[in-house]
Amino acid sequence: MSYQVLARKYRPRSFETLVGQEHVVRALTHALEQQRLHHAYLFTGTRGVGKTTLSRILAKSLNCQGPDGNGGITAQPCGVCDACVAIDAGRFVDYIEMDAASNRGVDEMAQLLEQAVYAPSNARFKVYMIDEVHMLTNHAFNSMLKTLEEPPEHVKFILATTDPQKIPVTVLSRCLQFNLKQMPPGHIISHLDNILGQENIEFEAPALRLLAQGAHGSMRDALSLTDQAIAYAAGKVTLEAVQGMLGALDQSYLIRVLDALAVQDGAGLLAVADEMATRSLSYNAALQDLATLLHQIALAQTVPAALAEDLPQREDIVRLASQFSAEEAQLFYQIVVHGRNELGLAPDEYAGFSMTLLRMLAFRPVAANAAAAGSTPAPAVRPQAAAPSRPNPAVAPLSAAPQVATASTPVARPAAAAPAASAGPANSARAAALEAARAASGKSSPRPAVQAPAPAPAPAVAASAPAPSAVPAALDERAPPPWDEEPAAAAAQKKTEQYSAGNAVANAAPSAPIVIAADEAIVVAAPASTVTPAMAAQTAKVAAELGWDGNWPQLAADLSLRGMVAQMAQQSELVRCEQSGNSVIFHLRIPVETLRASGNIEKLTAVLGERFNRSVRVETEIGAVALTANARAQADRAERQREAEQTMHNDPFVQVMMREFDASIVPGSIRPL
Repeated sequence: MSYQVLARKYRPRSFETLVGQEHVVRALTHALEQQRLHHAYLFTGTRGVGKTTLSRILAKSLNCQGPDGNGGITAQPCGVCDACVAIDAGRFVDYIEMDAASNRGVDEMAQLLEQAVYAPSNARFKVYMIDEVHMLTNHAFNSMLKTLEEPPEHVKFILATTDPQKIPVTVLSRCLQFNLKQMPPGHIISHLDNILGQENIEFEAPALRLLAQGAHGSMRDALSLTDQAIAYAAGKVTLEAVQGMLGALDQSYLIRVLDALAVQDGAGLLAVADEMATRSLSYNAALQDLATLLHQIALAQTVPAALAEDLPQREDIVRLASQFSAEEAQLFYQIVVHGRNELGLAPDEYAGFSMTLLRMLAFRPVAANAAAAGSTPAPAVRPQAAAPSRPNPAVAPLSAAPQVATASTPVARPAAAAPAASAGPANSARAAALEAARAASGKSSPRPAVQAPAPAPAPAVAASAPAPSAVPAALDERAPPPWDEEPAAAAAQKKTEQYSAGNAVANAAPSAPIVIAADEAIVVAAPASTVTPAMAAQTAKVAAELGWDGNWPQLAADLSLRGMVAQMAQQSELVRCEQSGNSVIFHLRIPVETLRASGNIEKLTAVLGERFNRSVRVETEIGAVALTANARAQADRAERQREAEQTMHNDPFVQVMMREFDASIVPGSIRPL
């Protein structure tokens, strides 16, 4: 007697023995028990999940005659009557299985429909099972629409396909559609365990898990691989044999990779990659298995009960789960998945695989690196609260002579906020000096604006942080990062204070440096204006001759400029304006060097000459600015924002809502018109 493969020998012959499709079995069983039968069924799903098996069981249920020959439609076919035996043997004349891949034309479909009108010869129903129905042509589909919608009472259609997207909607709407799921590995393992037990074949549980993974959700593929493994191992299914048969990667390589990663051993990582290259192992499969291993490590960290007891590497997984944090496992998993997707873009597979390993090494969190090195990890701090990494006069005690921050002097980062009692000597002195300056100002504001007398050893504390125009954006390292959101109201108030601070800086004496306190950091800025009364009078005189009011911010905003030259004009401050022969010289202070590059000065000179119809020359210097078009625009926007918020808060309806319904205004939701 010839050998029958396991996939055919153990094909389910009833709904009770069908594995993994409980949702479909439940619907069909209830329909058969209640005699609510449809005329067309559509089974969809990947290969080997039971589409043809379901159609045969359904055909037996429709035509079963019972052991005594008096049975009717049932959800539990007997399997011993003539109809059941014939359908199982594939020779039942009224059960027609048609392959749509080889009978896909309109002529074949017309022939089938012509035969459908005749009554069954020896059955209750004539059942047409059309496999891979998506292979039919459009004309064939159209020719069967009418019969599919209203077939004769004795005809049932069962359609099966692996690609339902290719079936016309007109056909789908005429069928009851059932989507068959891929088999979970657990279902496949238990089914293989049962079959091998009946076959009296010795096996190892890890080998069955590897076969289930190789089947990718197909029960038929799992049974075919089991047949192959039995032949490969001479009648015994072992893990070593299955690994050799499937060409599966030895998991010890991946365990070594993670062990080297845990101790930050880059040489060990590359040694594993080189050894895999020597044995010509698949790097794509290695990354796939490494992602699976990291997934199991994450399970062991968060849901230990979900980790299967029969995993071959369970002990190593539990050990590695204790060596990596949950964040590291997630990060490594993401790097491995992306590395596998980018493997085809790499110069070669070795480079792609080794680069993925080095990327995991390079992007390991800093705290983990410190722990691996045996040191105590430094506490994470926000970027805007980091302590300065270089000596800076801004964080020195205020009793020392402050240095002036110019274009060549770096601006201090704000120090992390901490109580004065726990701070170092410099911070304690700074805090004490701040309190003394605030007390001397006589104001309750935490950042009062007081101009410091020139002979005093401790400069005064300005009202707030300098405006963006007072300290160049390229030098202002105290600016918060873009991910720190600030409520609109606070931002508007801050901009108003900044513009006021700019005016205070502009009116300061040339010899008096300005100390600005912002967010618990001390920043020493150069005086924003060194205009003497003589310079101001000279500028006013020249402006009167030009027919101009001397308001440079308004003039810069009104000039027809675009791009970088417009930015230079609007971010610059007029120091003085003087007459030199027939020419007018505009002396401008610009915050950053970049703005006066690429011919911007020449373009501004041409526009000013056209504006005043005079010969104009523009001279520039680099320094902190305050009275600019940008600063005035920011102050105007802040004032409009303040007025809009005040109007909203004073609205009677809003006040009633806030008082009676405990309503509140969402910060940042008010915008001026």
